[in-house]
Amino acid sequence: MRVGTSAALLFAIFGLSCDYSHKQSQTSPEQQNPPSQAKSNQDTARFRAEIQKVQDSLTQIPDRGAALYVLARRYAQVGELRKSLALLKECVALDEGFDPGDAPALEPLHSDREFQELVDKARRRYPPVKQASVAFTIQEKDLIPEGLAVDPDRRVFYMGSIVHKKIIKITESGHVSDFVKPALYHLLPLVGVKVDPRDHTVWAASNNSRDSELLHFDGNGTLLERYSPPGDGPHVLNDLVLHGSQDVYVTDTFAHKVYRFDRKAHTFTALTFPRLMLYPNGIALSDDGRRLYVADTFGVLMMDPENKAVHEVSSGKGNTLAGIDGLYWYKGDLVGVQYGTGSDRVAHWRLSADGLHVTSTIVLEYRSTLVKFPTTGAILGHDFYFMANTGIDNLKDDKIVDPQKLEPIDIAVVHLK
Repeated sequence: MRVGTSAALLFAIFGLSCDYSHKQSQTSPEQQNPPSQAKSNQDTARFRAEIQKVQDSLTQIPDRGAALYVLARRYAQVGELRKSLALLKECVALDEGFDPGDAPALEPLHSDREFQELVDKARRRYPPVKQASVAFTIQEKDLIPEGLAVDPDRRVFYMGSIVHKKIIKITESGHVSDFVKPALYHLLPLVGVKVDPRDHTVWAASNNSRDSELLHFDGNGTLLERYSPPGDGPHVLNDLVLHGSQDVYVTDTFAHKVYRFDRKAHTFTALTFPRLMLYPNGIALSDDGRRLYVADTFGVLMMDPENKAVHEVSSGKGNTLAGIDGLYWYKGDLVGVQYGTGSDRVAHWRLSADGLHVTSTIVLEYRSTLVKFPTTGAILGHDFYFMANTGIDNLKDDKIVDPQKLEPIDIAVVHLK
């Protein structure tokens, strides 16, 4: 799922879709203004370590295009531009939909003729798609939102704010009010949000790129519980999904882990996956609770919560599931927002009966004004609502860089078939 505190982080380095979970961290070293030499050296060492880690895992990563794209970004960030360009050529030739044109980490290549030819090739192959429309607009420009959730019975949306460290409530008509007021509980920046439809309580993940908490609020916005993940950080609890009254599954993007949080024992248990999990982000659960889907930089893995069996979801030829920020289950299929790894787009992936193969991909929005740093969304009925312009690219260290660039926040909607 640029990484804000979560998405922002992820894009900032998630440019790695960032390599972090905070889209803010997703800001490439070339864009830091100005980075200290110590910081630059630290970033370079981290990027090279990640390059080695990905190269060592190439045989385990089914989506070669995703791996090549990650490596290309990292090589550009350490100054090896020829190597980066060669990897991008191989990636684009796979015809999976990767578009390197808007990646901050690849900015040093923008003046290169061969790079521009690659971008032109990708964009001719994949033209814009415009199916969504604006459902409502939030006038509070400096929220820098991340998580979006909906209470299907009350038809009310909840959205977390990174900057103000609060959760707002939005009615279907677009009326906005504070659900959790800023500074009330000394919260970290709010990211992933989910509603428990059984009791209308709200769960949320929060983080500041170092520390994180899992939060639980009652239906009036009163804090009920707060828990920190185990072990030394940095931790970036990012997105989450509820499994009945027993468990909460939550991604920890910086720790490259996914946890099962036992609501009764109040314990976090890390799940085990058969391949390298790099910056896990979006997470979804089937209606029957038997299929847990986790998205990371390279694609999507499906786990059976009962027996813990894990399988890679095959995206099929000419397609990618890489870099999904918000991920959602919809009538046997997956819906999600991709951004950071490849193209920023909203898509609907139809799945096989066993949930392990994408049988077709329906791109719902791509290269339009409604996918301007999109991150997460929520499904209400047959409609997918998503944040169209989060402003996470205007965020650094959880602070707004240029107030003049702020604009009202559009929540877009697209019909699902």
